[in-house]
Amino acid sequence: MQNKIGNDKFINESLKNNNIKAKKKFGQNFLKDQSILNNIVLKSEIDKDTLVIEIGPGLGSLTELLCEKAGFVLAYEIDSDLIPILNNNLDKYDNYEIINKDILEVDINEDIKKYQKNFKNIYLVANLPYYITTPIILGMLSKTDKIKRYVMMMQKEVADRLTSKPKTKDYAAITLAIIYRGIAKTVINVPRTSFIPEPNVDSSVVRLDLYDNKKYFPKSEELFFDIAKLAFTQRRKTLINNLGSKYPKEFINKMLIDLDYKLSVRAEELDILDFIKISDYIYERGKKYD
Repeated sequence: MQNKIGNDKFINESLKNNNIKAKKKFGQNFLKDQSILNNIVLKSEIDKDTLVIEIGPGLGSLTELLCEKAGFVLAYEIDSDLIPILNNNLDKYDNYEIINKDILEVDINEDIKKYQKNFKNIYLVANLPYYITTPIILGMLSKTDKIKRYVMMMQKEVADRLTSKPKTKDYAAITLAIIYRGIAKTVINVPRTSFIPEPNVDSSVVRLDLYDNKKYFPKSEELFFDIAKLAFTQRRKTLINNLGSKYPKEFINKMLIDLDYKLSVRAEELDILDFIKISDYIYERGKKYD
């Protein structure tokens, strides 16, 4: 797949001719590497039965390829200066809509409803703005269950956390949030030289496929996520110390003994089933401390 938008010359000329610069406040870094753009679309496995949600289309380098392969592209661009440029760059396509809104503030289910009945699959494919990557991911996962696949470019450090395993340095509360909902893996590594302007970090593309049916059943989903977040507050501290910032340490101490964990256990040593066991125990016996 070749496109007119995803290359150094076109990006630089578009910015210059429209008298605009990449805006740091929106985390704008335009992907220029054609092979990576093609690979993102390939890893997404989209087709004409797919409605694609894109966040931060920029100048349309990825959007153009998505329009070629997908049935329809619903793209959210917060920067109003880019809307006329996007429409001009995508002038030969009629299977897209650009919505000039902050993705964190939209009713995604209402927007999807306009097109949903026409498509078998709904996937999110995007080069996410790095400064709000985590809020976007967690926000989308909590707002909608209609999107079944996420293919997202992000800072490599965040990608490593999303795809990590217990007992590794990158394992974190967001890892559990991802594991709870689906299977994530890094599918492309992207050097910083692939962007205009060049960011200070390397990037990765993560593919997240959500479970068709719910896999985990804590007694309180809200408490499960609260406990996971609290447990990782300070990585070097034990579970007793981190959970002890909210619950009496004597209670946490007794819980660990009752559940047969060592008193020195840290969050990074526990898998998702351990956290469900702990949150269920607190749900049943710790309500008086909430």
